[in-house]
Amino acid sequence: MLTQQQLATMLSLQDKMNTKVNPDWLNAGYGYLRAAMVESVEAIEHHGWKWWKAQHKDLPQLQMELVDIWHFALSACIIDFKGDVSASAQSIAAQLASGITQVSFDGKDYDAEQQSLLDNLELMTGLCAAKRFSVPLFMTIVRQCEMSADELYRQYVGKNVLNFFRQDNGYKEGSYVKVWQGREDNEHLVEVMDALDLTKPEFSDLVYQGLAKRYPTL
Repeated sequence: MLTQQQLATMLSLQDKMNTKVNPDWLNAGYGYLRAAMVESVEAIEHHGWKWWKAQHKDLPQLQMELVDIWHFALSACIIDFKGDVSASAQSIAAQLASGITQVSFDGKDYDAEQQSLLDNLELMTGLCAAKRFSVPLFMTIVRQCEMSADELYRQYVGKNVLNFFRQDNGYKEGSYVKVWQGREDNEHLVEVMDALDLTKPEFSDLVYQGLAKRYPTL
C-alpha cells in the first residue's frame, strides 16, 4: 500500500509540474479524467482484447500506461480539494485504508478483486468517462499488472523528476540534450534511482540531483 509520505511526495510533484505548465492550472478546466480515460483505453490495447486474432499481454507497456493514468488521477484529486495537497493525500490514504474494492457504476456493483484485469480496465475507463475515479480499483489493477505500490511510486517519481529536469535544461527551447554518453536520459534515470533509498522523504530531490551531476559532464 502507498504510504502517507509517498502520497504527499507524488501529489506535491504533480502540483509543481502542473503549475510549471500553467500557473493557473487549477482553474483552467483541463480534462484530466478524460485524459485518464484515453490512457485506460490504450492500456486495454496493450492487454489485448480481440478474440479474432492472436494477442499477447504487454506488461511493461501496461505499467507505463498506469503511471500516466496516475498523473492525471492525482491532478483531478488536487482539483477536487481546491489545491489542498495535504487534504488530497488524506483522502487517497483513507480510500486505500478502507479496503473497499467494490465500485458502483450504472446501477450495478462490481468487486474489483473478483474481476479480471481486462474487466477492471474497462470499468476504470467507464468511470473516467463519467468523471469519476476509484483509487482502490486502480491499485487492484496495479497489482494485477504485477506492479507493487513501491514500484508505482518509483516509476511515477522518476518520470515526473525527469520531466522537470528536461524543462529546467532547455527542453521547451530545444536546447536539451537527450542522449548522454551514448545513452538516453531515461537510462541514466534508472541507474540514478537504483542507487538511492526509495524510503527517504527526499527521494525525488536526490533523483534530480543525481541527474544534474551526470548532465554537466557532457
